[in-house]
Amino acid sequence: MSIQTVPTPAGDARIHWHPAATGTPRLVLALGHGAGGGVEARDLVALAAALPAHGVTVALVEQPWRVAGKKVAPAPATLDKAWRALWPELAAPGVPVVAGGRSAGARVACRTAAELGAVAVLALSFPLHPPGRPEKSRAEELLGAGVPVLVVQGERDPFGRPEEFPAGTGPVAVPGADHGFAVARSAGVTQEDALALITEAVRDRLAGLP
Repeated sequence: MSIQTVPTPAGDARIHWHPAATGTPRLVLALGHGAGGGVEARDLVALAAALPAHGVTVALVEQPWRVAGKKVAPAPATLDKAWRALWPELAAPGVPVVAGGRSAGARVACRTAAELGAVAVLALSFPLHPPGRPEKSRAEELLGAGVPVLVVQGERDPFGRPEEFPAGTGPVAVPGADHGFAVARSAGVTQEDALALITEAVRDRLAGLP
């Protein structure tokens, strides 16, 4: 793994590169973190560990506010601006790039995918609505991404359970998992099982991309 510092209009960002084990990658999977955490999130770490063996370079993107040590994420427009500035580095390997992220990072990927030339979006724990406010839907960001979107969602996610998502988005449901994909003891699956389900679903979807 290597870390690359990239200047953006919002400050310095960092890309944590996990290169494909096969040499030349088939794809780059670029993943941003959420508004309440960083690239150490369990799902991002699991994908970065699992996918390089399948010819995918995983780039975990640390937004400038997080690099600067701030605790509160800036407005969506600022997040998007930094992501756009990072994109040339993500595309530098010269292979197709799948944009993605968890929670707020997934929203950034959806809003910018088409304009930046991403071939698909991976939305982990997409915040479909604020907890308890289903009328404040953000479904238009998913439906307007302009590229294929894979949603992976915990069954207990207060920001949107899998059955709440609009037709056509077909989320992969993670049993017993919350917004951070932490699994309840009563779920009948272990934390390791849940993470394996996530990595296998993503691996299979990426394998089906042209």
